[in-house]
Amino acid sequence: MFANFLIGLREGLEAALVVGILVAYLVKAGHRDRLRPVWLGVVAAVALSLAVGATLTFTSHSLSFEAQEGFGGSMSIIAVAFVTWMIFWMRTQARHLKTELHGKVDTALRHGALALALMAFLAVGREGLETSLFLWPTLQSAGSGLAPGVGAVLGLATAVVLGYLVYRRSVHINLATFFTVTGAALVVVAAGVLAYGVHDLQEAGVLPGLANLAFDVTKQVPPSSWYGTLLKGTLNFSADATWLQVIAYVVYIVPTMALFFRPVALDRTVSSAVPVAG
Repeated sequence: MFANFLIGLREGLEAALVVGILVAYLVKAGHRDRLRPVWLGVVAAVALSLAVGATLTFTSHSLSFEAQEGFGGSMSIIAVAFVTWMIFWMRTQARHLKTELHGKVDTALRHGALALALMAFLAVGREGLETSLFLWPTLQSAGSGLAPGVGAVLGLATAVVLGYLVYRRSVHINLATFFTVTGAALVVVAAGVLAYGVHDLQEAGVLPGLANLAFDVTKQVPPSSWYGTLLKGTLNFSADATWLQVIAYVVYIVPTMALFFRPVALDRTVSSAVPVAG
């Protein structure tokens, strides 16, 4: 539940900030009448993201067991690639986000309502597709139960509320700290999703080594116990991981964390309390 809450919060807040910047700029520029295309673009992006999630779910259910495992493993690896790119993109580009969007709004205004709707659709749709792709494997790995889905919904709802409060200047968020903390946490989650994906591909027969266990602590950490469930839900921890899973986890998380915390010259305006201000 916590991992999905984190994904929903992180991705949802990025989308909320983008929408807030677009709306605030249009209002301050005297183009309140152009808000409708923006909202139509946002709604279309949300609908597409939900459709992608539904398609992934229904497609996987219509496959054989081996095909399901192969499909799930492939989607897990794709999701890890997307979220890793997103984490580093936001780390380096967040400080320019406001200026970049303002420039795109000016260009869209010159081309009419359709251009505004398309810009909002692409900006929010990117975040929505990343959310769908990354939430799907984490929900699959969590198994049955409502908690994973509830966590994702709560994360998205919290992001919407925070985005609105930031837009209204009711709260102050240090964005540099927020994206650093959530980015590091998502690297850990992504490493678990990668290991889970590798195990799926092993069960599908695509990768070897399913019987070669690196450790088996199912007696010490029963998967059905509360702490086993907690570790599974937050870190995708497997009590009987294969060597290939462990290798994939370590090979991903060590260099990714090292690169993520590598010192970079950051413009301190990224920590501005109100990024949507005109």
